[in-house]
Amino acid sequence: MADSDDKNKDKEDELAGTEQPFVQHLVELRDRLLYCVYGLAVAGILLAIWPGPGGLIDLIAMPIRAHMPPDAKLIAIGVFSPFFVPLKVLMMTAVLLALPWLMYQAWMFVAPGLYSHEKRFALPLIFFGSLLAYAGIAFVQFFVLDKMFSFIQKFTPAAVAATPDISSYVEAILSLYIAFGVAFQVPIVVMLLVRFEMVTIEKLKSFRGYFIVVAFVVAAVLTPPDVVSQLALAVPMCLLYEVGIIGARYFAMGKKPDEEENADSSASS
Repeated sequence: MADSDDKNKDKEDELAGTEQPFVQHLVELRDRLLYCVYGLAVAGILLAIWPGPGGLIDLIAMPIRAHMPPDAKLIAIGVFSPFFVPLKVLMMTAVLLALPWLMYQAWMFVAPGLYSHEKRFALPLIFFGSLLAYAGIAFVQFFVLDKMFSFIQKFTPAAVAATPDISSYVEAILSLYIAFGVAFQVPIVVMLLVRFEMVTIEKLKSFRGYFIVVAFVVAAVLTPPDVVSQLALAVPMCLLYEVGIIGARYFAMGKKPDEEENADSSASS
């Protein structure tokens, strides 16, 4: 019983003595924000060198230019659009490039306040979440946009010349990038809900039918009013929901030994 009491006391005191003054928390937050700025600056400089703002615009314009006449180009209506739009694309791409670094800094800020069993699953979730965000953006760039513009082009009258404005085009695809990047975090949300005992795996299974409806409603709100992009978001969300349930089993299994050990220690005391 004494051994159990000592073990339980050690678990309870794992974070004892790690408290820091409020000012020190502010200093730590400042340092982490500065590291984030440094990471964004490095990413921005690298992208400015190669492929450059013009190269980034050419990359993101590939899906729509594939469905335009050979000599057609995107137009810039605003006076300052030729300068600000490439700069905006450069900044957004720098954020995406530095995303793992930004998430790592957020992790380093909150890590001292986490228990060891919480730290074990936090880093894999950060890494997995970054990969899912990149996967969602790549899915938009290389599949959704091509199918969406192909679908829209079929309804364009022959007398109409489709020459989109670069500013509105960038805003539209950036909103799709964000929508898909966030929507692809469904497995992370599902696993965290199970991990923190807000819902059980059995409840998630019974909620499948409702989630399909939710997925299509979200897709209808976040995507343009065409069937292709809505299906392209709703279907992956449903599949990722199942991935989240599978992943939740793993994290639930990893949590059981800690819970049982705590329960046994409490019972022995």
